[in-house]
Amino acid sequence: MTMAVSTSPVRARMTRLCLAALAAMVANTVIALIARVFDEQGIGVGLAPAEYLSLTLIGIVVGTLGWLTIHRVAPQALRVVVPVALVLSWIPDLLLFGSGATVANVVGLMVMHVVVTAAVVVPFRAERPARRAAGEM
Repeated sequence: MTMAVSTSPVRARMTRLCLAALAAMVANTVIALIARVFDEQGIGVGLAPAEYLSLTLIGIVVGTLGWLTIHRVAPQALRVVVPVALVLSWIPDLLLFGSGATVANVVGLMVMHVVVTAAVVVPFRAERPARRAAGEM
């Protein structure tokens, strides 16, 4: 006896976002560990688990809210807004050079921002083929 389980689009989206958040936290942990190995003389800003794990989740929540808002108003703008937001998120990282951060520290943080961006974009992009097949665009 098998039972068919139907999932609503919202539930499927939340499942994908939660899995992406978990994957992002794991990936950012690996990135932080690697960056700390190469950050021997640096200040190690943002490389402590309490910092990057909480900010990973905050970034995913803010990115999700931004995606949903822009998608409702101007969905085509996402192609521009997402990369621009990513590049703008690197500005504080680059400013850390003035505080004594090493290249490993800054690059590690920048890669973490790419991971968070992907954790938002991938779950929402996964919906697009299904919508195209259903005749929506």
